[in-house]
Amino acid sequence: GRAAPRARSVCRLLTRRAHGFYARDAGVAHRQNLGLLRQIMCQESTKFKNVWTTHSASPIAYERGRIYLDNYQCCISSIAQEPRILYQRPKCSKSEKIEDALLLECPLGEMLPSPSDYKPSLIVLTVQNWLLRLSADSGEILEKIYLAGSFCKFRYLSWDIPQEVMVVKSAQNKLPAAARQVSIQQSILFYLAVFQVLPLSFIGMLEINKKIFGNSVTDVAVSNGILIVMYSMGLVRLYNFQAISEQFMEQPFDLGHEFNWNGQVGVVGKYPFGLPCNIKITDTPPLLFEASSLENAFQIGGYPWHYIITPNKKKHKGVFHICSLKDNALAKNGIQDMKCCSLEPDWIYFHPDMSGRIIHVGPNLIKVLKLKEVKNNTDQTEVAEDFTIVANRENCVNNTVTVTASGRVVKKRFNLLDDDPEQETFKIVDYEDELDLLSTVAVTQIGADGRAHLDFHCNEHGILLKSIPLLESWDVTYSHEVYVDKDLVLHIEQKPNRRFSCYVYQMVCDTAKDDECSSHEKTERVFCKKGGRIFEY
Repeated sequence: GRAAPRARSVCRLLTRRAHGFYARDAGVAHRQNLGLLRQIMCQESTKFKNVWTTHSASPIAYERGRIYLDNYQCCISSIAQEPRILYQRPKCSKSEKIEDALLLECPLGEMLPSPSDYKPSLIVLTVQNWLLRLSADSGEILEKIYLAGSFCKFRYLSWDIPQEVMVVKSAQNKLPAAARQVSIQQSILFYLAVFQVLPLSFIGMLEINKKIFGNSVTDVAVSNGILIVMYSMGLVRLYNFQAISEQFMEQPFDLGHEFNWNGQVGVVGKYPFGLPCNIKITDTPPLLFEASSLENAFQIGGYPWHYIITPNKKKHKGVFHICSLKDNALAKNGIQDMKCCSLEPDWIYFHPDMSGRIIHVGPNLIKVLKLKEVKNNTDQTEVAEDFTIVANRENCVNNTVTVTASGRVVKKRFNLLDDDPEQETFKIVDYEDELDLLSTVAVTQIGADGRAHLDFHCNEHGILLKSIPLLESWDVTYSHEVYVDKDLVLHIEQKPNRRFSCYVYQMVCDTAKDDECSSHEKTERVFCKKGGRIFEY
């Protein structure tokens, strides 16, 4: 009898551990540390300092504390207060140019065949159809896979299931002009090669053929086990990719093994044979779902499952319909229209925090929406406002009549657009998952001088917790990306004539440096050369 309470305690403990609740578990400690970091970051005395800047004549990419330059040939750590070059690969020829890249991180709780698999690596796709796995810390080539010969050009990498299943997609196959003039038909539009990652293993390769899917296919993707096919008239069709793989797989193949396929003898993933096209779709697969939307804009998310489309007419641009995936019924208050008069359209998407909420961003308003059951009708869902974030336009007066210093009355013949640069306008909205913060970038540009600030909001209620001025001028006509990675902020800017800049900000808690961190006044900068590259401090 005395053992019963002990047994119940152990049972409760095991149940809590199974659900991730265990006081001494590393995950609990990590979450507590992130909670402390969030508190420190959002303190009034905490500032973010532009610790260094660099410029490049080629695109700059960022992934998990690593900045990539020179077409991924140079990798710089963004964690140190000074730039630290992790590796610099030899300059590559045009035939070795990297088209796309994905960062692989070690899966938890799995036995892997090689010690290098336990460290982050970078998968890159070259212009000559080579798939390379590089060490993220040294740039060393760990694996090489040859995809295919000249009959297709692979160009894009994406995740089907993040960090588990990867998709390599070709550019759309187009016949040369001479072949089109003599009416030669090209039936294969795209090729898709699918891999399990870490360890890297080949699942299969398939072709998207117009004889199966129709003549007007414009694009294709695989995401979360769904094959998504897009058409020129705005139609989007969804198919079960796993069912397609199982039904039409002619023969499985393993990387590095010899094969005899359609009269060809070679090694899977080796030059010159590459990968066999072993998934042959011979009949139209069962359709899961289809919808028509302007510019093929189609998203699925929420709980219960809903989708977002724009009615397929140009006059409806900026109007979003939120509908139930189960029966296509429009949700109550499911038509979202900000009625913006702006050069750039508003945008909408399901919140990446898996809460099932929806984020709708306009020039001066961010609406976070939630799905909930309609009272007295459990079959219908209602779209309700969770919270809003409004741009600061208190000092902006859009008068149609002004009086000059001499007393002359001037009447304006037009009103300002909602995203006029002289008014504070939202340009970027993102979610920092580790700190559970909603980040926004708002910009005001008067003349050539644009000023931007990065704000952190409570993800649950939208309360402003922290505002960080970005010291560099922000031109709204350039392309910008801003990354928030725990205590690090990166601003990557693309200027005309392929000029790129990267500004690195880090958290500092020294209140004596407040003025230096937040002042827009130009201070004396130090220039330093490392690895043949100039950095600005």
